[in-house]
Amino acid sequence: MLQSRRHFLAAGLAALPLLAGFPRRLLALAATRSLSFYNTHTGERLVVEYFAAGDYVPDALREVNWFLRDFRTGGVHDIDPGVLDILTKVHQMTGGSRPFDVISGYRSPETNAMLRLRSKEVASGSLHQVGKAIDVRLPGVALTKVRNAGLALGLGGVGYYRRSNFVHLDTGRVRRW
Repeated sequence: MLQSRRHFLAAGLAALPLLAGFPRRLLALAATRSLSFYNTHTGERLVVEYFAAGDYVPDALREVNWFLRDFRTGGVHDIDPGVLDILTKVHQMTGGSRPFDVISGYRSPETNAMLRLRSKEVASGSLHQVGKAIDVRLPGVALTKVRNAGLALGLGGVGYYRRSNFVHLDTGRVRRW
């Protein structure tokens, strides 16, 4: 009897490290992520829960893809969910309470070429063309605070366009301009 009690206690102690993270893992699976947007060009609004029960929600991602379409051509492209995660974290870090104003999401190659003719600030290989970038501002939050939150994350590129009043965020390599 003493031997089985020792084995029981030893097995219980061995399992403690596994159980210690259990509530946190359970909470992570139950956590949801949602975003609110206002498209400055179309006037459309979107409130979407894009992550639930430990995974991205396919129907919600399709809604995001449509919402962030190239409004000039109507072209739709898959948006990298990492972009949404960056936005969620920026929203949390800045204490923002209002929807993101979207200046630009997906851009077709045709739109990107047209914008490039108008501005030297538009990259020929823009990540907007592959759904890995977004240009936003967050009403009620200083643009510098949005920029600084993006930089602090260190998850991709951050461009600061003070004159045009937006911040570019992407899931490419970490860089700033």
